Amino acid sequence: MCGIVGLHVRDPELYPRLGSLLEGMLAGATERGPDAAGIAVYGDRERCPEGHAAVSLLGAPADPAADLRRVLPELSDITVRRFGATTVITAPVDPDALAAAVRAVVPDAKVVGIGTDLVVYKDIGDPLELAASYDLGSATGWQALAHTRMATESAITPEGSHPFSVGPDQCLVHNGSFSNHATIRRTLRREGIAFDSENDTEVAARFVAACLADGDDLEKALHRLGEEFDGFYTLLVTTADGFAVVRDEIACKPAIVADHPRWVAMASEFRSLAVLPGLSEATIFEPEPGRVYAWQR
Repeated sequence: MCGIVGLHVRDPELYPRLGSLLEGMLAGATERGPDAAGIAVYGDRERCPEGHAAVSLLGAPADPAADLRRVLPELSDITVRRFGATTVITAPVDPDALAAAVRAVVPDAKVVGIGTDLVVYKDIGDPLELAASYDLGSATGWQALAHTRMATESAITPEGSHPFSVGPDQCLVHNGSFSNHATIRRTLRREGIAFDSENDTEVAARFVAACLADGDDLEKALHRLGEEFDGFYTLLVTTADGFAVVRDEIACKPAIVADHPRWVAMASEFRSLAVLPGLSEATIFEPEPGRVYAWQR
């Protein structure tokens, strides 16, 4: 059992409240996954300044900035911040270049998030305590998601925490289980796609990232996932300008969506939505089995 919450903000007046609203939503999902938590924030310019890229790492040394400056000597503005198990590095450079430099100087660390709008945090422990360590309440921006995990398919480690972010500004969180993930992983590996874990959710994230890289939009990518993956699942998938929800054809994993003129939100349970402003004015519904629901910024 896991908990998912996500918020896509349409009204810029609500951008300063993004983190506090998501933290309230997360409180309603904590009981569904006490083992670990991951959070992704889009558009917070304190965490990833305009014109910068951000790379989130697990297993990083105390301060890799000096080594990074040797690899990227033209950069003086490299910031390293640690949030529990997660280290976030930002610099005014292309995200792929920053990620490549990070992998060169700290090859044993794992990159768990990359982008120009996205910062990812992952760790194990009580979700609300982790949210406090990430300073979630102060986060700003237009989109965020969180996942609380009760591990079933892999060990309780920061690496196994969701979201899985394997493409620029992309995230995927999952409640459920894919029964054919090993087969799809082998297929993707034959196509040259590398994996960081044996987690079934990473397979879905890699599949969606490959579809997006092929030119699919988020809705088409999730339709393709539904054609290839067996199992039971609820997924929330985000990009820099997209927010999408899909359930399998049986829809045994819970999900509820609230669509308001100022925001769109998704959660595993209604109680996570109760903190949102103007909820009584929103259209609230349970996503239909097998149907992809997608919104764009």
